[in-house]
Amino acid sequence: MLLNQKPQEGGATSAAHDRVYRSLRGRILHGQLLPGAALTLRGIGAEYGVSMTPAREAVRRLVSEGALSLSTSGRVSTPELSQDRIEELAAIRALLEPELSARALPRAHQALIERMETINANIAETVVKRDPVGYIKLNLDFHRTLYLRAQAPAMLALAETVWLQMGPTMKALYGRLNRTEPPRHHKLILAALKAGDEPGLRIAVRADVTQGLRLLAR
Repeated sequence: MLLNQKPQEGGATSAAHDRVYRSLRGRILHGQLLPGAALTLRGIGAEYGVSMTPAREAVRRLVSEGALSLSTSGRVSTPELSQDRIEELAAIRALLEPELSARALPRAHQALIERMETINANIAETVVKRDPVGYIKLNLDFHRTLYLRAQAPAMLALAETVWLQMGPTMKALYGRLNRTEPPRHHKLILAALKAGDEPGLRIAVRADVTQGLRLLAR
């Protein structure tokens, strides 16, 4: 019995760590935690009903991805991005995401375009409801749905790491944009996909992913 208990405990700890990691990652990615929000292992453990070990492992993974910052004093918090850092992340998006979209274009069948149109319509609903978290989530889904067709997992993983680092700042961006409709470049992206227009698609994606970030860097 004792020999059998260790794998079970290890498996339970691993499952708990993964659950905490995925939940925290989603909250950071979708802007549910503000920039500079402090987190403690004790607080995470209490919130998710887990021990310190899975809480610590989840935090360790998120720090390694840049989703959380760890100070020399051991303080854990969500990133507060400087203007230089925002500009750097915008430049990375401007390089990566047009390339992902161009690689996806040959595989952009009608069903994919219709799925993206549906997501865009749902984005419009979040604008009406003034739901920034829903807006951020669906906006990322719009892009991810296209980029998955690129069949370039390493590039997509890099893009998602950038999104994750940007997550806590996105509510601030949403407020500055004062949205009354979905991003106008989404229509241009969809039009370029329908026309098979690679240069137009690259331009539309680059404009979409960098326009808002420039507002944050001002």
